[in-house]
Amino acid sequence: MSTSDRPDRGTPPVDHRAAVAAETARFVAAVRDADLATAVPGCPGWTLADLVRHAGSVQRWFSVLLRGRIQEPPRSRDVDLRLPAREDGWADWLADSAAEAADAFAATDPDTPMWAWGADPHARFWARRMLFETLVHRVDAELALGIRPGIDRALAVDGVDEFLVNLPFAASFAPKVANLRGDGETIRFTSTEADGDWLVRLGPDGFGLDPDGARTAVADATVRGTAADLLLLVYGRLPLDAGAFEHTGDQELLARWFANSEF
Repeated sequence: MSTSDRPDRGTPPVDHRAAVAAETARFVAAVRDADLATAVPGCPGWTLADLVRHAGSVQRWFSVLLRGRIQEPPRSRDVDLRLPAREDGWADWLADSAAEAADAFAATDPDTPMWAWGADPHARFWARRMLFETLVHRVDAELALGIRPGIDRALAVDGVDEFLVNLPFAASFAPKVANLRGDGETIRFTSTEADGDWLVRLGPDGFGLDPDGARTAVADATVRGTAADLLLLVYGRLPLDAGAFEHTGDQELLARWFANSEF
């Protein structure tokens, strides 16, 4: 969805394209002088080098999709990544990945119809998706290096929204979401900063955000936290039992959600 289409959560609209550049710059700054053999707890089995390669590769692949204005699922993910020849070249390579993305953004109207695996079949889907791939992995890098990550509140609200809007469409690479069915049970995610509120409803055929889920509606289970912490929660970077959250209602329903909503 474009910034103008974004639901009004009480926060300023997000410029996804500019935010990709800013988040990548923070990522690059974190890893430039770091030991790239450092393990990344948020991505078990990965080192910082693996994390940087993944993040930059995603940016370059999405850029290829944008330039091609693809209209159907791509048959291949092969992209000329132009990987760095030296170990100390990864930070600059990641910065160059963001530059390629910026060029693709500049050449593509965000309202251009395109295939997208998620809810919004337009070029803007890929900019928004790229942003949160980059932001979450920037946080992964900072946490791995013992840096306390900060997340802009407007970005966090938009990120929770983006995750919950697209998760129902993710079965091709997140097969457990097929288990998120029910008989109308609801889970509410609420920001304590009063600028984010989402009601997820589980039905016999699947789940999704309830467009009529007014803030006053009673939910079967509720999770409250800051928008930044909720973003890290839905992405599995914080556990539900972290002290950052208040969770009430049907705890078995919450356990089922988090066991099957890995992205």
